[in-house]
Amino acid sequence: MQQDFFTNNLKDNLKKSGPLASRVRPTTLEGFYGQKHILAPDKLLFRMIEADRITSIILYGPPGTGKTTLARIIANKTKSNFIQLNAVTSGVKELREVIGKAKEDLGMYSAKTILFIDEIHRFNKSQQDALLPAVEEGTVVLIGATTENPYFEVNAPLVSRSRIFRLNRLSPDEIRDIMLKALRDKENGLGSLNVDISPDALRHIAQVSNGDARNALNALELAVLTTDEDENGIIAIDIDTAQECIQKRVIHYDKDGDNHYDNISAFIKSIRGSDPDGALYWMSKMLWAGEDPKFIARRIIISASEDIGNADPNALNIAVSAFRALEIIGMPEARLTLAQAVTYLACSPKSNASYIGVNKALSDIQNKRTGEVPMHLRDAHYKGAKSLGHGKGYKYPHDYEQHYVKQSYMPPGMEDVIYYEPTELGYEKVLKDYLDSTKNKNK
Repeated sequence: MQQDFFTNNLKDNLKKSGPLASRVRPTTLEGFYGQKHILAPDKLLFRMIEADRITSIILYGPPGTGKTTLARIIANKTKSNFIQLNAVTSGVKELREVIGKAKEDLGMYSAKTILFIDEIHRFNKSQQDALLPAVEEGTVVLIGATTENPYFEVNAPLVSRSRIFRLNRLSPDEIRDIMLKALRDKENGLGSLNVDISPDALRHIAQVSNGDARNALNALELAVLTTDEDENGIIAIDIDTAQECIQKRVIHYDKDGDNHYDNISAFIKSIRGSDPDGALYWMSKMLWAGEDPKFIARRIIISASEDIGNADPNALNIAVSAFRALEIIGMPEARLTLAQAVTYLACSPKSNASYIGVNKALSDIQNKRTGEVPMHLRDAHYKGAKSLGHGKGYKYPHDYEQHYVKQSYMPPGMEDVIYYEPTELGYEKVLKDYLDSTKNKNK
């Protein structure tokens, strides 16, 4: 009973001291997780922060990836004045007051001011216009944070005067490490409580938090604060609790095991089998389970060439565009782009003629004697090439009717070998008809 009272008091105190994500926010680069592409010791942003030589920057990335945390680390590190505004709640009047004070401090005390603006994409045109001269003149050093692409959502002159640093979603392993650190932290985290979280529960939260550390920590804290101790005084967090607290049900899906490959196999086979419903189902299952959407997008590109090929050449354009759109807008919105590409591919005419052709050619290269380049196909542009017979007898197709002339482009002895055999489906029939027509020319 006394233990229950003690634990309940601890829980009450934790509830009053602010969200877990805020309490365990790192204050140094050493405690910061992820973003090694910009924060490794040899990277520019790391060196700028360590040397306290911050210039105007915009931190761009999904929620919960560390933008505000980085700003606060800079605040702890810098000898400059540090002022934080939120674009949603701050108007032009407040912004001008900050700029005026910064100009005064710079002129009287040579003290620089770093102005951190959270959600800077929400600044309207008049706010951004008011800020621009101060940034341009060096009155303030701007640190902007945004979840939106700054090249689209932020004043172009502001962008041109700032370095853009993109933050990526955290990996499940990084999210897991952040949660484990919070569970061990006795001062600011949950280390003062006797918490036992199952590996499955930890993995589930890490995977479905979608790279958002704040989301994961909120779910972890909710699980701990709403779970009673067992008879041994332990707060046991199982998979059912984790599922309830992050509001996403468990899907049996092991990203490193057979289940991963079985699902992607079913996905590709559904596209190949012209079943858009099956393709959407397996894709949705993978996305829900936390699969990397870029992995799915890469498989869509492969399918466009392997299973559709020249039966619909536009399939490859759509697949590549979907991958690019995913990079630009991110999830969850990019699920719409992926769905468009998947349904287009599933509904396209199919041909694996290019796939078969290149595999045949590679097999011959690997297993047979490599053929020499025929003399008439060899490069004749360099000095002395013609004296060696290079290019002799080559017929320039554009000099002939319909820009075609019959000649061999294969090594000697392989003139009759055929690798690519287009089908009668879709646009590939047009290619087949063209190739068939060349067989009767120039006889």
